Amino acid sequence: MVGEVLWSPPADVRDRSRIGAYLHWLRTNRGLEFDDYAALWRWSVTDLDGFWRSIWDYFEVKAYAEPTATLVDAEMPGTRWFPGATLNYAEHVLRMPGLADDAPVVLGHSQTRAPVTLTAAELRDQVRRVRAGLVRLGVGTGDRVAAYAPNIPETFVLMLATTSLGAIFSSCAPEFGTRSVLDRWRQIEPTVLVAVDGYRYGDKPVDRRTEVAAIRAALPSVVHTVVLPYLEPDAAPPDGTLGWADLAAGTDEPLTFAPVPFDHPLYVLYSSGTTGLPKPIVHGHGGILLEHLKMLALHHDLGPADRFFWFTTTGWMMWNFLVSGPAVGAAIVLFDGNPAVAAKPGQPARPDLGTLWRLAADTGTSYFGTSAPFLLACRKAELRPADLVDLSALRGVGSTGAPLPVEGFRWVYDTVGADLRLDSISGGTDVCTGFVGGVPLLPVRAGEIACRCLGARVEARSADGSPVVDQLGELVITAPMPSMPVGFWNDPDGVRYREAYFDVYPGVWRHGDWITINERGGCVITGRSDATLNRGGVRLGTAEFYSVVEGLPEVTDSVVVHLEDSEGGAGELLLFVVLAEGLELDRALTAKIARELRTGLSPRHVPDEIHQVGAVPRTLSAKKLEVPVKKILTGSPVDSAAATGALANPESLLAFERFARERGGAG
Repeated sequence: MVGEVLWSPPADVRDRSRIGAYLHWLRTNRGLEFDDYAALWRWSVTDLDGFWRSIWDYFEVKAYAEPTATLVDAEMPGTRWFPGATLNYAEHVLRMPGLADDAPVVLGHSQTRAPVTLTAAELRDQVRRVRAGLVRLGVGTGDRVAAYAPNIPETFVLMLATTSLGAIFSSCAPEFGTRSVLDRWRQIEPTVLVAVDGYRYGDKPVDRRTEVAAIRAALPSVVHTVVLPYLEPDAAPPDGTLGWADLAAGTDEPLTFAPVPFDHPLYVLYSSGTTGLPKPIVHGHGGILLEHLKMLALHHDLGPADRFFWFTTTGWMMWNFLVSGPAVGAAIVLFDGNPAVAAKPGQPARPDLGTLWRLAADTGTSYFGTSAPFLLACRKAELRPADLVDLSALRGVGSTGAPLPVEGFRWVYDTVGADLRLDSISGGTDVCTGFVGGVPLLPVRAGEIACRCLGARVEARSADGSPVVDQLGELVITAPMPSMPVGFWNDPDGVRYREAYFDVYPGVWRHGDWITINERGGCVITGRSDATLNRGGVRLGTAEFYSVVEGLPEVTDSVVVHLEDSEGGAGELLLFVVLAEGLELDRALTAKIARELRTGLSPRHVPDEIHQVGAVPRTLSAKKLEVPVKKILTGSPVDSAAATGALANPESLLAFERFARERGGAG
């Protein structure tokens, strides 16, 4: 049942949590006292000046030049935060408060090589040496450094070294195809490219030397290429390139940090690019620093005793979120590889999903972050992690990437741990954070995101633009946040930026999700608003639809789209299902799916047609692509409906193209 309490804060939560310590600080230093989280949140989104300055002061942000104000002009877009301040993000990450020099701070695990652990002192030294190497290559403030590299310690070191100089970092995971990479990096014109030669995914070697050569040849801005021999550690760098050892060579150069303005570009992230050229989203040093300090310490309750893991690649914003962990004193656990290792001979055919749980046990992970699809896949595989390994160190689980349904919440509490706190989170690359999530002060309720995060004035808007409570509405943000983008790259007038977020409600950020916010502040995300199912004038989110369909043992994945009727009719609701190995969609299974949707949801949810496909198209961060599927079904060519280089399985689109052709492309 949605709303059922699965975990409650201990009575002494304010004495045991970082947000409790922050509340004590507010009372002592600001004379502010809040009875509950709701009151604290209201203050944080109405007194923007007071709240964000408190974050700056509480976390003792180091400024080379002090700000003249907290914010100038609270209208969006265009808000200026902490004008006059100069600081450096990398310096704050490398402060690693509460960690001794010999404390492990980076634990890198991989299916390509043996584990790598860096202490705090070793991390600072590696950043110092790579920073000096970048200087030797001529990198300075404003230059772009691009990493075609996985989630390994070297990529983290490179990001910190780059940003310590005031240069701008950008990464693509090496599973990205050449076109997808070039769609991103041609826009920002990097001068240095750092790339791996390949990697292993499970036990499969993946050679990327051809792709690296093609990327290098297609980027005339690249002056230097550095090759990290990850797949073949003894291989010499190709002609005309440097090796990682050259970049990280010994030096007497000290580790220093370039003071940059609060909004100086830190890194460029990209929208998924599933329907066109990816948006190059520029994030700033100060905004990311303050936002991540707030989220990691106050919402995730991370500090020096913690080991923080999130299953991600360097192509997803969760990597950028994860690697801010040392800024609050938390060690980070990195993983590169396949979380679903193929079954061994003689074992059941389903893949082994225990890899990440074993990693958590081996590393003493205290906060385990992953995606909702991964948790649901573990549930479907009947995995019981707490029976598999010792997870006694684990006290928090984070879920994002898609809505987590009730059964996902229950599975975590039944099989992972009854005493941990589960944070279901939603946010985006656009803000490089979550704006709704969990907090130690509030209970965890099944199927519900606990709260709107501090400093994030999230509302639901009806079709006429008015705020609604306990009703499905457009997710909007009605007050600025420091981690909203500095802008888009090569968008000097801000036209693309305004069109992306402010074209529907002037002065209000429209995110593109459906959300219901209840009276106690809990939130339920029900899917993308641009993928809405609209039957008879009733808007239906896709999340609950998938929860029912994929809860059936016969169905492993699904995608649903609504094709509108141009003459004003009800249109068609089409469901495509991926079935378990060896199964075929017959009348009996079709009837069973329809019956489950009718009884579990409503008659409006019963599709007009159900079809079997081999795979559901997904982005490289595992998000379903309802909108491109809909475009293909209404006659758009595959190449214009989706940027196939941004997909994990672009070949999956061909089945929908055939289906559209057989139906005559009719909508």
